[in-house]
Amino acid sequence: MRYKRSGQNPFAASILLIVVALIIVSGSRILAEQKDDEAKPLPSYGFQAAVSSDQREQTPEVKRQSDFEPGVKIDEYKGIAVYSNGTDYLSSHGLHYSEDGYYYGYKWQCVEFVKRFYYERFKHSMPDGAGNAKYFFNTLLEQGEFNQQRGLYQYRNGGDVRPQADDLLVFTKGPYGHVAIISDVGDDWVEVVQQNSEVTRERLQMEVKDGTYTIYGEKEPAGWLRIEK
Repeated sequence: MRYKRSGQNPFAASILLIVVALIIVSGSRILAEQKDDEAKPLPSYGFQAAVSSDQREQTPEVKRQSDFEPGVKIDEYKGIAVYSNGTDYLSSHGLHYSEDGYYYGYKWQCVEFVKRFYYERFKHSMPDGAGNAKYFFNTLLEQGEFNQQRGLYQYRNGGDVRPQADDLLVFTKGPYGHVAIISDVGDDWVEVVQQNSEVTRERLQMEVKDGTYTIYGEKEPAGWLRIEK
């Protein structure tokens, strides 16, 4: 006569162990992915965080691009349109050229707007129109030197040249950087108009001290470019 062994079925126990192991592995992967996402840089070709509520009151024309579909005109500066790039700052929607063939850049990135602004407003074509936004500023140049790649004069943030309206403001931090156009200048602030940012208008603090001008922001700019001295 055979007797049944007491206790659990070995096969069922093995299955249970496998299931528990899979749950542990899956949980570890999810935690790792969350940590990776937190460590990644801001997902943008030219993203700037939204301004504070105080700044928004000072700049009533602010519009949030994520509220609009890509390609929708949401602002303009001196007759040059600013278009929404939607909710994905890394996305592009094809190449954009002027009617006579000058290359503006990817729709609707920050670079596309500044190149289109300078071309349509000043008939200025940049000798080197390629590259991410951060490369618009040449760190090897001295204050006031001519930036041959962009065909513009270059001034460092914190230097002795006051920024002015229509200057091209360059942010070099992050993997891509950001570019905007200075639209107004006050005693202790500058306002910028920009594309592919959560807000089209942003007011940044400026410190004037001992004949120098320093613009501050969430991503402090490297400096500004100007079409003529």
